[in-house]
Amino acid sequence: MPQFAPEHAERKLRFDTVLIANRGEIALRILKACRDLGLKTVMVCSEADRQASYGELADTFLCIGPASAGKSYLNDDAILLAARMTGAGAVHPGYGFLSENAAFSAAVEDAGMVFIGPTWQSIATMGDKIAAKTAMIAAGVPCVPGPDSELPDDKVAVEKIAAEIGYPVIVKAAGGGGGRGMRVVTDASVLHESISTTREEARQAFGTHSLYIEKFLQHPRHVEIQVLCDVHGNAVWLGHRDCSMQRRHQKVVEEAPAPSIPAEIIGPVAEACVTACQQIGYRGVGTFEFLYEDEGFYFIEMNTRLQVEHPVTEMTSGVDIVQAQIKAAQGIPLGLTQADVATKGHAFECRINAEDPETFLASAGTITSLHLPSGPGIRVDTHVHAGYKVPPYYDSLIGKLIVHAQTRAEAIVTMRAALEETQIEGISTNLPLLRALFTDEDFAAGCTDIHYLEKWLKRRSAS
Repeated sequence: MPQFAPEHAERKLRFDTVLIANRGEIALRILKACRDLGLKTVMVCSEADRQASYGELADTFLCIGPASAGKSYLNDDAILLAARMTGAGAVHPGYGFLSENAAFSAAVEDAGMVFIGPTWQSIATMGDKIAAKTAMIAAGVPCVPGPDSELPDDKVAVEKIAAEIGYPVIVKAAGGGGGRGMRVVTDASVLHESISTTREEARQAFGTHSLYIEKFLQHPRHVEIQVLCDVHGNAVWLGHRDCSMQRRHQKVVEEAPAPSIPAEIIGPVAEACVTACQQIGYRGVGTFEFLYEDEGFYFIEMNTRLQVEHPVTEMTSGVDIVQAQIKAAQGIPLGLTQADVATKGHAFECRINAEDPETFLASAGTITSLHLPSGPGIRVDTHVHAGYKVPPYYDSLIGKLIVHAQTRAEAIVTMRAALEETQIEGISTNLPLLRALFTDEDFAAGCTDIHYLEKWLKRRSAS
C-alpha cells in the first residue's frame, strides 16, 4: 500500500481543529479521517439534524440554523461565525452545499483559516465550463468538439458553429452542473428555441446566462480520473472509475476501474490531467469527468471537491483520499509518486437512497429496523441506525455500500450477496432496484453506456 511522507516532529501544522460544514454520511466520514490524523473536530448542524447521533462523536457539535439548507448548511456567515467561536483552523466542506463555492473558499481564507480543498481561483476557473475547457486544451486534455468560447448572440454565427460541429449538439450553461442547464439539439429547426430556453434556465439556476455548445455524443460512457495534488507541485492520479449508471444525470452505481479501457489509451489522458493540475496550481483532490466513446476521451468538467464515489478508488488504490486531502491542505508534501500507485482488484459502490424504488419520490420517516452487511471486501459508509429519523429537507442519500474483490465478476457476486443482506425497514429505499440491476446480464457484462439505466427502467416499468 502506498504511503505518504512522514511528518517531522518539529513541523508545526497549519491547523489542529477542523470544522465540518456538512451533514450525514460524509460528515461522519470526514470526522473519522480527522480523528485518525489526531485533529479535533467541530461539527455544525441544522435544527433537523441536532439529534443525529454522529454529532456526539465530534469534539464540538453546534446548531447553526433552521432545517432549511439555505439557513444552515448554505449559510456561510453562520458557518464562519461557528469556526471563529470554536477556534477552528480549517473548514472541510465535504461534497454538495458550499464545497465548490469559490466565494466561500475565499471567505474562509480571508478569515485566516484553511479551506480544505483547492484555492478559490481554481474553483472559479474549473467551475466555469468555458474557462475549464480552455485550461484543459492548453494542458493537452482531449475535449468534446466545439469552441472553447461563449456562445455569441448573433443567430447566423450560432447556426454556423452548430453546423460545423455537426448535429446533434448540446447547449450547456457555462456555470452549470448537476444535470441542469443543458439541452440536446437534434437539428437546426429547434436550435434557437433551445438556446433561448437554456439561457433562461441558466440565469435562474446559476445567476448567469452564459452558454456554450459542443458535440453531443450519443452512446458514451461516463469515466472519471481521480487526481491528488499537494502545494509543492506534486500530483498523481489514483486510477479511474466508471459512473455510467445514471438516472437524470444522477449517479446510482459506480465502479473502479472502468472496465475494458486499455491502459495505453487512458494513461496519456490521465497524465494530461496531472499536467493540467500543475499548470493551474491545483491543491487537494479533484476529479476529471470524461465521456468515453469509440476509444476516445472527451473532457466535460472537473469536480473541485471530494466525490461521493471516492470509496471505490480508495478500495482499489489503497489511498485514504480524505486523509490525503486534509494533509494536502496542511501543506504536507506527497510522499507518493506515480510509480507508487498500483491499483488492485475491482470495486463497486451502490448509493442507498431513501426513496420509492418505482416512483423515486423521497421517503422521509423513522428507520425502525436496520441490518447492514459485513465480511471481507465489504464496506458501508452511513450515518443512519435503527431509530434514526430521515429528514425530508435534504438529499435522499442515506448510505453507500461498497465491495472490493480480485475481479469484476467476483465483485458483482459479492455485491449481490451484500445487497441481499442489507435490510432497512420503516422507510422506502432503492434497494430493490439495486438488487435487480446487479442481476442484469448486460450490466454484468459491462455492455452499458450513460443512457442504459434509464432505458432499463423503462423496460421494467412496461413489463
